[in-house]
Amino acid sequence: MSLGNGRTSQATETTVAEVVNSIGPKLRDLRSVLGLSLQQLSDRSDVSPAAIHKVEQGNMVPTITTLLKLAAALDRPVSYFVEEDETPPSYVVYTPAGEEREVYTSHTGINLSSISGPYGQYFVAAARAEVLPGASSGENPLRHPGEELIHLLSGTLEVDVGDRTVRLKAGDSVHFRTDRDHAWRNPTQRPAKAIWMALRPA
Repeated sequence: MSLGNGRTSQATETTVAEVVNSIGPKLRDLRSVLGLSLQQLSDRSDVSPAAIHKVEQGNMVPTITTLLKLAAALDRPVSYFVEEDETPPSYVVYTPAGEEREVYTSHTGINLSSISGPYGQYFVAAARAEVLPGASSGENPLRHPGEELIHLLSGTLEVDVGDRTVRLKAGDSVHFRTDRDHAWRNPTQRPAKAIWMALRPA
């Protein structure tokens, strides 16, 4: 009897440890997918960049208050970080027309609807994008690991990569490495629509 209880206790401790150890990687992966720097997430959550970094690296277990702040800033329930994922991975994700899932982005003036499988199971993210007139990626250039491919369906979109600017019109595509400074903007008075793909960091 005592041996059985010991095993149960040990199993419970192992499960708790696994859940706690998974918080950091989940936080890091989600921040990366959303394209947020440590400072940007800090500004949104009121948690210091140093604390976020420690949580991501597994050097600090977040308090419930810190976890609540981070979850709210990332638009996720706290359960996302602490529940075990018992759902087996899906090898096929079917997205019927009109049932795309909205994708959170920190940029204003762009609407994204996912047409790909969930991150964590798939390396490629793809979305239908609508870039409103005058919208852009912001004053500071973007830089992060990975690749992006943009295929423009309608309108006009300008994309800067390094020292090169590509002006896309309907039917044009651009594929680039995102470890170089890059930026995008819609310089016209019409919305631009595109299929936007990104290789998620490993």
